[in-house]
Amino acid sequence: MKRRTLLGAVLSASVLLTAMPAMAQDSLAVIKSAGKIRVALEFGRPPWGFKDKDLKPTGSDYETAVLLAKDLGVSLEIVEVTGPNRVPFLISNKADVVISTFSITPERQKVIDFSVPYASAVQYVAAPKGMNLKEQKDLANKRVGVTRGTTGDTVLSKLEIPGLEIVRFDDESTNMTALVSGQVDIVVQEPATIARVAEQNPGRQIEQKFTIAEFDVGVGLRKGDKALEDAVNGWVKANLANGKLNEIYKKFQGVDLPAKITADK
Repeated sequence: MKRRTLLGAVLSASVLLTAMPAMAQDSLAVIKSAGKIRVALEFGRPPWGFKDKDLKPTGSDYETAVLLAKDLGVSLEIVEVTGPNRVPFLISNKADVVISTFSITPERQKVIDFSVPYASAVQYVAAPKGMNLKEQKDLANKRVGVTRGTTGDTVLSKLEIPGLEIVRFDDESTNMTALVSGQVDIVVQEPATIARVAEQNPGRQIEQKFTIAEFDVGVGLRKGDKALEDAVNGWVKANLANGKLNEIYKKFQGVDLPAKITADK
């Protein structure tokens, strides 16, 4: 029995020692060695990430990921995700980083790290023209559609408004389809998406009502991935300073990056 106990202890120690280097793994070194970076990205969030009429990936986040891989001197491997599984894919090492309209929030910072902001995003309450919605309290006794796991979802969940019913969908497209079909009459969504869907469905007379959230967007990183974090931070600052990230943002969002993002870079 003693021999078995000793053997078990030795095996357990061996497993622990084997696991420790993996936990302290230098992701930047692994990326360089593999010659590729795995970037988690959503393709259901135009203009950030989507597929064009030829089903080719595009969007501001996609071009940001392309630029990052190019500047690191490695190839790009896209790992397709949805809003709810961005964090799980990152911490389970299915992706090296997340570039997917990833807002920097205190809740997320408890489990992952972020780069310095490379962009900014705004979410509006949108509804048909005939609905009188000017501020948050006007959402009382209303059904509001939102994409699950997004910052809009977080903001809505914290509102203490009587009768507010939050209807969660797994992606942006489903959320907006619900608005167009009348499944919900109000959604929380980004302005570019609202404008596109309103143009495609003029009969619904969809318009932006008021801003419900504005947030900084960063590259998602695993906790303790210091070398990769430093490299990505340096890359963000350099490409804000040289204007490349602003060019990408303006190409798809139609406006320049806010001064708070580009200041002191």
